[in-house]
Amino acid sequence: MAVSLREYRARIKSTESMKKITRAMELIAASRIIKAQQRAQAAAPYARELTRAVSAVATFSNVEHPLTKEEENPQRAAVLIVTSDRGLAGAYSSSVLKEAERLREEGKEIDFYITGRKGEAYFKFRQRPIVQSWTGFSDQPSYDVAAEVGRTLIDSFLKEQGEEGDVDEVHVVYTRFVSMLNQEPTAVRLLPLEVVEGAEAPDENDLLPLYEFEPSPEAVLDGLLPQYVQSRIFFSLLQAAASELAARQKAMKSATDNAEELIKKYTRIANQARQAGITQEISEIVGGVNALADANAGAE
Repeated sequence: MAVSLREYRARIKSTESMKKITRAMELIAASRIIKAQQRAQAAAPYARELTRAVSAVATFSNVEHPLTKEEENPQRAAVLIVTSDRGLAGAYSSSVLKEAERLREEGKEIDFYITGRKGEAYFKFRQRPIVQSWTGFSDQPSYDVAAEVGRTLIDSFLKEQGEEGDVDEVHVVYTRFVSMLNQEPTAVRLLPLEVVEGAEAPDENDLLPLYEFEPSPEAVLDGLLPQYVQSRIFFSLLQAAASELAARQKAMKSATDNAEELIKKYTRIANQARQAGITQEISEIVGGVNALADANAGAE
């Protein structure tokens, strides 16, 4: 019984140490979420105004651009999957990977582009090819990385039909930050370009605005569309960073609560074992006293 009691005390000690670690990670994630949310909110106005500018060019000019060209029968797609570099974030990365796997069910050939070590490890473990991956920035993404990712995806989309690495569509799969308790895996098609905010249909009596594009609508689109794609990717990375931290805080809080319950359970069992040991010792003492008394009575 004494050995069992020592084992339970060792388990209580190790669980308390684990609880301290998970509690510290929960507090670190909570402190970083605010900054991640602020970065995402700060990037939203730029992305919104850039979308409006692209909407204006697309709506009030009849210019065709390679990034807006729709293939009649798209066969191959590039998918950018945004995962985390570190674990201990619950089902954050697995949910994004499941959403990306759903795109394969549409019957298209997929070229995978990965951000985050978790997604990279997922594909390497299953021996599935990755075109390119970027790691080391999942919780603090920068615009330089987003620009590099955007240029890589745009180059693959602009390749000639039949050329190695050519794709007909570009998708990004990331986790959209809804609230501290809710993060949704989301798949968005980036190319061919789909303008999110389009111009509303004007009324018959309304005067249409006059737009002038300098030096030309083609040049404006050449300058705006790559920046538009890069800003969408950057905004996706910022949303994913906030979602990762929120998922990690929630997972670490659950781990801390579970550690507390486990400590209570082990403490209760250890107390029961201790009480059983004390009861057994008292029983042995009383039995010994009774045996000694019976022996003395027999001797008399």
